[in-house]
Amino acid sequence: MDHFKINQELVKSVSASLKEKGWELSLEEAHLVANLIGEEVLYHYVDRLISQAETILEINPSLTEREILQDVARNVVEFLGAEAASIRLYDPEKEEMISFGAHPWAEGDQEPAIPFEDTIAGEVVRSHQSYFVPNIVKEEKYKNKERVLIKGIHSMLAVPISIPRFSIKDLDTEGCLQIYFREEDKVFTPLEAKIAEMLSRRVSYVIARKRIMDLQKLNVTKDKIVEQIFLKLGRREGIKMKDVFNLVIPELVDIMRIQRCALFSVMEDRRHVILEAGYPEIHHGIGKVFSVKVPYIDAIVNQTGPFGEFENEKIYPAYILIDNPKESRLLPPDLKRFLETQQIHSVLYIPLKVNEVVNYFLVFDAQAHHRRFTDEEIEIFTFFGKELMKGLRLEKMDDILHDIKNPAIAAAGFAKRLKKMMEDGDYLSKKEKVDQALDIILKETSRIQELALTLHGEGREETVDLTEKLKKRFLINEEAIRELKRENIHTVKDDLESPLWIRCFPLHIERVLDNLLNNASNAIPEEGGKLSIRSFKKDSWAVAEITNTGQIREEDLDRYLLGEGRGRGLHITTRLVKRMGGKMEVEAREGQTTFRVMFPLVL
Repeated sequence: MDHFKINQELVKSVSASLKEKGWELSLEEAHLVANLIGEEVLYHYVDRLISQAETILEINPSLTEREILQDVARNVVEFLGAEAASIRLYDPEKEEMISFGAHPWAEGDQEPAIPFEDTIAGEVVRSHQSYFVPNIVKEEKYKNKERVLIKGIHSMLAVPISIPRFSIKDLDTEGCLQIYFREEDKVFTPLEAKIAEMLSRRVSYVIARKRIMDLQKLNVTKDKIVEQIFLKLGRREGIKMKDVFNLVIPELVDIMRIQRCALFSVMEDRRHVILEAGYPEIHHGIGKVFSVKVPYIDAIVNQTGPFGEFENEKIYPAYILIDNPKESRLLPPDLKRFLETQQIHSVLYIPLKVNEVVNYFLVFDAQAHHRRFTDEEIEIFTFFGKELMKGLRLEKMDDILHDIKNPAIAAAGFAKRLKKMMEDGDYLSKKEKVDQALDIILKETSRIQELALTLHGEGREETVDLTEKLKKRFLINEEAIRELKRENIHTVKDDLESPLWIRCFPLHIERVLDNLLNNASNAIPEEGGKLSIRSFKKDSWAVAEITNTGQIREEDLDRYLLGEGRGRGLHITTRLVKRMGGKMEVEAREGQTTFRVMFPLVL
């Protein structure tokens, strides 16, 4: 197929052009010249053009988008024999054309931003057409003429750049490639514009490749985050948020390119936050308490807003990014000085929420050579925060499932006993036992329901008698022992002082006592032993004491007090006792172990 047809009009045009230059050719000779142009000159030109387009398509997609566009600018400059080229992208929020690189000029050689209205770059974006400037001095839309004239630039060709959006939430990227020439009153041909447009359009392919690769890397990173979080959670029973942080962060440092980060938790009064953990640990003041009244903490914890992008920070419900700590209105002077001494250029805060209430927040620092956080990094860090909370929620569900065991066993045991009484008949004579069984079944099934509902809240604090709670939980534990056919365990109620009033969430004290009684029962050797309870007043404390046959090794006592023994129950107990303002003691002697939990007396 003949792609380049020589028609009579083209021959006449060639003949006329040559005649103007003083060359008189016949139509036959002009036809021969046209053929030579098509077969020789045009072939080499098209070959060079294709080669240049392929060079652009082969730009490394792992470069940043700015570097990719600068490479395109360099290719266009080289192909068209231009002096320089620059790129401006349209920012619809600010209605400005933002400088996005140049070749061979340095970043400071251009104004960072120019208006969209009444500028060449803005007109190119608006019209989606090329704009010719034969003489910059005479062009009204070119404002800062001195900046280019001093470089010997006198003319310019501006062509549109368009990068289609990559996802529904994105916007198309519109911009302008400005190509500068030394010639004054330059006559631009339509061919130059078409070539420049064709080469600039190739950039959308390279950017698309880059975004596909970035998306793949993003998904791989997210997969690794999920894997590490749940791998670590799966190996531990009963784990706190700071434990998850300390376990997972070192594994993700390289994957997420973390330099410095910290975990803060909101204290129960919601007026203070505490620094729970940090990486690297030696560079953080673990345990320090800060007031929520500090503007940046208030903005994170209380989500006060206003939300949006501001001069020195971006504030959104999902994150707060301090781009310029030195000038930020949210940071106090002492923190600004600290960040400056540590060469921290940008700070990212990620709130971690339960039922839309911020209970924790993560802090990531961009330090030294890392100047600021990219959108991809922000997405990764916010994703990490969500997965962390998801893991903790699953962990809490495991805690609840663990604590459901005793009431479920007791309810099932009393239901069996009740059924037998019904089958035996004459249950009116056993009315007291029937009522007791029904009462326990009702209370324990209600308790199972309450445990399930703790995923959405803890209920209300009440004043309760510690001794009464201990007696009731001891009865439930006795039923669980019977159901598990541990007949060789002898249960004893020693001195029980009543009332011992304490202030707490009723469910919390029941969980503490259930776990201690369950652990004590399980610790009794197979050959059997004794399980006893006692309660008493000691100074301003209400004390519940549980003793079992079987002795903990002396060297393990401290671990048990810290909730680091094997099993989820002890960790739950330690956490809840601390939360209620109580304390715990453990004593091992003469072949038996005693756990004591103490809570402030309500006088």
